[in-house]
Amino acid sequence: MHVFDPSTPGIQAKLDQVFREQESAQFGSGRHAFLFKPGTYSGLNGQIGFYTQVLGLGLRPDDTTINGDITVDAGWFNGNATQNFWRGAENLAVNPVNGTNRWAVSQAASFRRMHVKGGLNLAPNGYGWASGGYIADSKIDGQIGNYSQQQWYTRDSSIGGWSNSVWNQVFSGVEGAPATSFPEPRYTTLDTTPISREKPFLYLDGDAYKVFAPARRTNARGTTWANGTPQGESIPLDRFYVVKPGATAATINAALAQGLHLLFTPGVYHVDRTINIDRPNTIVLGLGLATIIPDNGVTAMKVADVDGVRLAGFLIDAGPVNSPTLLEIGPQGASADHAANPTTVQDVYIRIGGAGPGKATTSMVVNSHDTIIDHTWVWRADHGDGVGWETNRADYGVRVNGDDVLATGLFVEHFNKYDVEWYGERGRTIFYQNEKAYDAPNQAAIQNGATQGYAAYRVDDSVDTHEAWGLGSYCNYNVDPGIRQDHGFKTPVKPGVKFHSLLVVSLGGMGHYNHVINDTGASTVPAGTSTVPSTVVSFP
Repeated sequence: MHVFDPSTPGIQAKLDQVFREQESAQFGSGRHAFLFKPGTYSGLNGQIGFYTQVLGLGLRPDDTTINGDITVDAGWFNGNATQNFWRGAENLAVNPVNGTNRWAVSQAASFRRMHVKGGLNLAPNGYGWASGGYIADSKIDGQIGNYSQQQWYTRDSSIGGWSNSVWNQVFSGVEGAPATSFPEPRYTTLDTTPISREKPFLYLDGDAYKVFAPARRTNARGTTWANGTPQGESIPLDRFYVVKPGATAATINAALAQGLHLLFTPGVYHVDRTINIDRPNTIVLGLGLATIIPDNGVTAMKVADVDGVRLAGFLIDAGPVNSPTLLEIGPQGASADHAANPTTVQDVYIRIGGAGPGKATTSMVVNSHDTIIDHTWVWRADHGDGVGWETNRADYGVRVNGDDVLATGLFVEHFNKYDVEWYGERGRTIFYQNEKAYDAPNQAAIQNGATQGYAAYRVDDSVDTHEAWGLGSYCNYNVDPGIRQDHGFKTPVKPGVKFHSLLVVSLGGMGHYNHVINDTGASTVPAGTSTVPSTVVSFP
């Protein structure tokens, strides 16, 4: 934890030192949070590397102004930003030196409650590849230059404009967003977000640290802070157990049993038993990409079927012994109605392999009704250590059993079988990004009965009502480029099931899709080695 105020000496030197350590430390153990007290800071360029979070400690972004830049670029990876994961910027106003701030990221990199007093460039220097990101509750005074970003989701924000689209750019509740024009340009826009509740955040009230828990909004549009103090609840830090490296699951559960919330400081935490969140309205907030690793095949965290739990800002990293699940929201058979006060899962990331061997049968299971999944990246690693078709075996990414579950910003990739399976009624997804597992050894390895391959997103035949907007699935079968995938998406054909703005892409002809959804949509085979999407505007 690095806490600064405007009089702190050596801020730039500390930013630079941590960036040198973290710039290419993709699977390292360093974890850092830079906390800026309210005030004005001038002449800073905060370059943000892996497992680094920079955040302001005001109640509103404009309370903490940086005359300078908060920068992500891709020099470490030869100008390719597709591996700029696991970092974040929150609750700051930035006045960029040259008028435009660069934020060239891919998955698991959130940009929340930010005020950019200028433009925002989402591409790396040289306009190399970049693979997706997420903006929420932010105001960008100037234009956002999408450039080479393959996909992006922006929610409940205000922007001065948007340029370019590659495959899949989705907006909900964004003032200044371009109108829907999918498939060309590839914009999908909803005027409002049906339900949203912003991520909790740490702030200073005078000299006292508190956590602010923003209020739930329906049909949201624009930021929560545009008209002054945001709506919500302030919770003193003494109602939190501040989790520090060395803490055990037993001490964490004991704190929860005493009625405390959890604030994980930056670090890597091994747990030998499940962390059980049983009390309504419990907040679990991580700083600096705090990482939880389950040992001996346990489930890392389980949430009871209670109202209003908020999980935010941490990474669950599977251990070498297979876990049946890594995160469970509600027990099997959960039945309570949480419409007025849902559980939220925000900037919670899950990883299987990459930092070392990891296995899990199903990464995230959502049993509780009305849950909101707001920006997650659930990733079976395709590179790093402990990677192989069986080495980091993980059959299923996200399984939704609860009714009325809403996903805003769902990124799920590389699972051995289904990436997302949806069994609950009235589910909704706004923006979905997927890649199928690169490392399937052959066609037989992904044969699914009579179907070639497992869909990236499958709605169960029992479901009567479901709707989704802005979904993309890509294949890069680099072990056997001859693999064929019947479709990216599988759904029952019923009046209440609707899909909007779908696409599949073969990356350079490494495997192909026969269809987009069910038996609808053109094959990617005619594109050959050209990376040209096949699109479906609406289904059925």
